[in-house]
Amino acid sequence: MDGRDLVRSVKAVGSGGAAGGLRTVRAAWRRRRADATGLPRRGAERARVPGPVRDVEPGPGGGVVRFARTELRVMVAVNGAVFWGWDGVAPEPSYALAGRCPEPDPRALLEPDKDGGWRVVAERVTVVVSRHGAIEVCTPGGVTLRRDLPPRWWEPAGGGGARWMQRAEVAPDARFFGLGGRVGGPRLRDGTYRLWNTDPGRPFGPGDDPLYITMPVQMVVADAGTHLVFHDTSWDGTVTLREGEEGAGSGHDRAGACEVRMDGGPLRCWVMLGTPARVLRVWASLTGVPAVPPAWALGHHHARWGFGSEQEVRRIVAGYSERDLPLDAVHLDIDHLDGHRVFSVDRDRFPKLPVLAEDLRRDGIRLVSIVDPAVKAEPGDPVYDSGHARDAFVRDASGRPVEGVAWPGETVYPDFTHARVREWWGGLYQERLAQGFAGFWHDMNEPVSFTAFGENTLPRSARHALEGRGGDHREAHNVYALCMARAAYEGLRGLVPDQRPFLFSRSGWVGMQRYGGTWSGDVATGWPGLRASLSLVMGLGLCGVPYSGPDVGGFDGSPSPELYLRWLQLAAYLPLFRTHASLRAGRREPWEFGDDVLKHARVALAERRRLLPYFVTLAHLARRTGAPYVRPLWWGAPEDRALRNCEDAFLLGDSLLVAPVLEAGAVRRTVLLPPGRWYDTVTEAVYEGAGHKVVDAPLGRIPVFARAGAVLPVRGADGGLELEVWAPARGRSGGGTVVPDAGDGWEEPEVERYLTRWKGRRVVVRRETDEGRSEPAYPVRVRGLDHA
Repeated sequence: MDGRDLVRSVKAVGSGGAAGGLRTVRAAWRRRRADATGLPRRGAERARVPGPVRDVEPGPGGGVVRFARTELRVMVAVNGAVFWGWDGVAPEPSYALAGRCPEPDPRALLEPDKDGGWRVVAERVTVVVSRHGAIEVCTPGGVTLRRDLPPRWWEPAGGGGARWMQRAEVAPDARFFGLGGRVGGPRLRDGTYRLWNTDPGRPFGPGDDPLYITMPVQMVVADAGTHLVFHDTSWDGTVTLREGEEGAGSGHDRAGACEVRMDGGPLRCWVMLGTPARVLRVWASLTGVPAVPPAWALGHHHARWGFGSEQEVRRIVAGYSERDLPLDAVHLDIDHLDGHRVFSVDRDRFPKLPVLAEDLRRDGIRLVSIVDPAVKAEPGDPVYDSGHARDAFVRDASGRPVEGVAWPGETVYPDFTHARVREWWGGLYQERLAQGFAGFWHDMNEPVSFTAFGENTLPRSARHALEGRGGDHREAHNVYALCMARAAYEGLRGLVPDQRPFLFSRSGWVGMQRYGGTWSGDVATGWPGLRASLSLVMGLGLCGVPYSGPDVGGFDGSPSPELYLRWLQLAAYLPLFRTHASLRAGRREPWEFGDDVLKHARVALAERRRLLPYFVTLAHLARRTGAPYVRPLWWGAPEDRALRNCEDAFLLGDSLLVAPVLEAGAVRRTVLLPPGRWYDTVTEAVYEGAGHKVVDAPLGRIPVFARAGAVLPVRGADGGLELEVWAPARGRSGGGTVVPDAGDGWEEPEVERYLTRWKGRRVVVRRETDEGRSEPAYPVRVRGLDHA
């Protein structure tokens, strides 16, 4: 460690000064010493491959194929997903699965294949296993989408867990997406991506990887079809991707390649194939349907690091109200806590927090509280004392609680991989609810423990319950935030049973959508950070996490008025819409950028509020189908290669196409439109896809297009729901889906489907029901007639 390490340590704990820096140095040495004594030494290793096939044992949905040195379990589930596990591992236990593993498909059969191999034939997929252990996933027509080569293990000579490697080939034209939240996405270029949830310790930008949410989930899109592959292990690892290349003329094709390396854990995998919509529907049935946030959580949020008092909160809220700027939620950062202690309010600065919360609620504004997992290690602190009494904290290999350093100083960390600890932690949210908070955001839950050098995390040797199986932090690290979210969600379900919880988390893992969503974290201020915000939201959506969004303006520095406005305009069309201010980065309220920005910001915020019923519909559809709110342009036409390569525009549901401005000084931009007719939602000008169009993008707005024939639920002038219908092309019909808001409880609203068509010189709209078609129950406004 050198002087620069110590300086970084002092900065990490903010006002902790030299004492804080010394605490981080001690924590770092403790971590290194714990790992040196608590982790097994690998020493010599021996490599292993499957070897040739020896025999098979048919079973439900597939069977077991035995090789000379291992065995492979293959199963096709009733939902069409394919599972395979080497060394005979089963799908459970798994933190990714929502409940029990789906039942095997009784119609799937294991039968001999050519050259001594075997295959499992099902209705929607064929899985071919070669005699040496290669696995091919094929469409019902026999087209290979993915070929996994025989795996390789490296096992310690003295016994213990093995690390492993799995290589795969995909079509030369295939494109890779997913792997959680990646700055370089949504299309993942050639390179190596680490699977270890990480706080970079600074505002991140292009080239930073990994970040807060990593997932061993890939969506691969090719002409032949789309498939999603998930390697179900939470250990540290890497995924190396290389896009293929098609031969020109008589040249040879070069297949795309994927190499997964894991430091441990089972080698097991799920694959599902079909259209993108079908793939994510199956994925949601496997890992859990996304939670539906309360309707207010789909509005405009404002967070600030540096709310010094209740009066400051009221002043900022009044500023939004006086300038006619819609606001639905205010987020309080760690500065409202007493000494940064979790579940403890600073009574000097916030003496009447419940009164403040109630006053804001009457104006339609909710309070959202930050919650960190680090608990101050101080006897007398209520959370520490109750956790200590319940043996709730992570321990090292010698049995002592692991101590780290975070905002409160010396801290300990709950072991959320134990059901008893989750129950205890979930009950602590009663204090937050009593203070008037309506929602919660989990921060620093990778988990962060400031150190003077190395990774800001717990010792890898730290012991976790892992639901009774036992293990160390190498296995628990990536699922720590997921289990924390589960604790909060289940606790809130019990504390407020008649309301849907609102929860989002900086970190997480596969299945986190069951409990809520996420936000981008500390993205760097700048135009690259703006582009990264879109990449993160799209990539997470394709991994099954539909509710996410950035902090408008980034984390550090003061954005230019143009950058702030363009960021705000993009975020107004993303699921989580949160503006952010801080003492470090400037206050960043819209009125502080001048009258022009204020005027245009008011338009963007008003449009978000007008579209709130549409976002409510998308949230309920995500729960029913797994489809993300924000979708790539290729969502409905994955075989279109031009759309596959487009990363600067997106679909919002089926009805809208949003083309944000991502470059400084741009007042026009080129937009790639999918096939069909599209209307500019401001000018109502008509554009015919597919193809590139150059459109105006003045400072006051970004280009947004509505699909011809679409039916959009919007908020009318009187605050009620109305239908905005975009005229279909002559001779064509259209339609849309509406899920009306049924409140913030658990009532499942009815899905309403509407059909639009021309009748003479009029566009008529009818609701489709089991009894036939009927008039809509809402006011209808038809747009685009002058250009149809």
